Amino acid sequence: MNFGININPLLLLDYYKTTHAEQYPKGLTKMASYFTPRMSRIEGEEHLIMFGLQGFIKTYLIGAFNDNFFNRPKEEVLAEYERLLTATLGKGAYGLEKIAALHDLGYLPLEIKAVPEGTRVPIKVPMLEVSNTHPDFVWLVNTIETNISCNLWHTMISANVGYKYRQIVNHYYDLSVEDNVPRRRALGDFSMRGQESTESAIKSSAAFCLSFVNTATVPAISYLEHLYNCDCTKEEVAFGAISTEHSVMCSNYAVDGDETVMIKRLLTEIYPKHHFSMVSDSYDYWRLVTELLPACEKEIMAHEGTLLVRGDSGDPVDIICGTSRNSGETPEEKGTVQCLWESFGGSVNSKGYKVLDSHIKAIYGDSITPQRAIAIYERLLEKGFACNNVVLGVGSFSMQCLQNEDGSFNPYTRDTFGIAIKATYAEQEENRIEIFKNPKTDTGNFKKSQKGLCYVYEKDGELTYIDGYGTSFKEEITAENQLKTVFKDGKMTKQYTLREIRDRLHRGDF
Repeated sequence: MNFGININPLLLLDYYKTTHAEQYPKGLTKMASYFTPRMSRIEGEEHLIMFGLQGFIKTYLIGAFNDNFFNRPKEEVLAEYERLLTATLGKGAYGLEKIAALHDLGYLPLEIKAVPEGTRVPIKVPMLEVSNTHPDFVWLVNTIETNISCNLWHTMISANVGYKYRQIVNHYYDLSVEDNVPRRRALGDFSMRGQESTESAIKSSAAFCLSFVNTATVPAISYLEHLYNCDCTKEEVAFGAISTEHSVMCSNYAVDGDETVMIKRLLTEIYPKHHFSMVSDSYDYWRLVTELLPACEKEIMAHEGTLLVRGDSGDPVDIICGTSRNSGETPEEKGTVQCLWESFGGSVNSKGYKVLDSHIKAIYGDSITPQRAIAIYERLLEKGFACNNVVLGVGSFSMQCLQNEDGSFNPYTRDTFGIAIKATYAEQEENRIEIFKNPKTDTGNFKKSQKGLCYVYEKDGELTYIDGYGTSFKEEITAENQLKTVFKDGKMTKQYTLREIRDRLHRGDF
């Protein structure tokens, strides 16, 4: 299964990368570069989750290099490379010999060391190291920088987004929900249709699934199974959901002349033993909640699953919780959860909060920002309801943009965490060389790079690092280096399972 692009992977880069082999100092035999989040543009968020590297390596450094480079005839690969670059850069602007030499070698002479996937890495601490294992291929180290960067930054940020929502859920479930109710089912990812591309949606949803098991993105499960050693038939990789949409509800209304016929059909004929979500605002949401659903009480209570009543317009906080801070008089003031409680009842849990009857529940799968999730949970608590009376959905907006406290928006980009891959170390004959940048014009002091080799280790429960290791650094470090080899000479040397990653991220409490 190929999750990449069917093209020579040495063409999956910025143009200028194709010319650097000839620009490096003569005689270099070794180079090392580090992938580092150099700063945070999100207040209070000072870590980035390592995730996506294994998927990238399997897809591109193994799959794409084998299928689209090494296993193709050399003459074909060289002709493709030469045709494209001569037409766009000009003859003589690049070297073709290095491509031929790599093909003759027959494997990718690189080594990648990284912190374990699922690790929350503090800002400024290197997350991975790339170096060459063959002295003739120094140029490869930073040639793959473009592809690493564009494949990992969004996946890592999506993992952060999921983790942020999970911390919100953990807090409010601790307050109001029975301890045996799984937090991993509280939110779902509904972002696929609004992502930048199919590949972006797949990886983003897979990253979100590190913290939750609900997703609407079908291929995210295939991605995790194929690349992260799991099996959805044997473990909780992720779950989809049965749900109607407006085309379904409106077409049935056009035929039946009302909504009740379809509600009963869903409950008794189509999904008599399944949980399902029903979009309920096609016409008059509050009439459906307070009149049509109670009229179907017999069918709802006989149903062997849960009907999730889904609003899809209006302010999500008001739709779920009502506009009033107390019980309210009108349906709008009461909100969905209270209206369902008055019609169908429920129980009070051990923490003193009301829980709807298991046959019915609320869901809102659109426009749920972290701020709105908190507001919904806060208002439910004020009214005496447990937070598991509603399932919330995270759409493409929240997966790609952060709403600030002042109401402004910050789109997520590579620069959200100042991610960069910089060369910091080289060898030339017997010389060990520290490479670094330190621009005087960098007033924010975030473009300053490390210098020399880096050693990442744990101190007081947090990752930190020293640079200059192996060159200028003299102090003995006894802690174990957290940068472990995961890829070398075309093969994976260390792999993680989805379960291991989730356990590491959530400290065994996924």
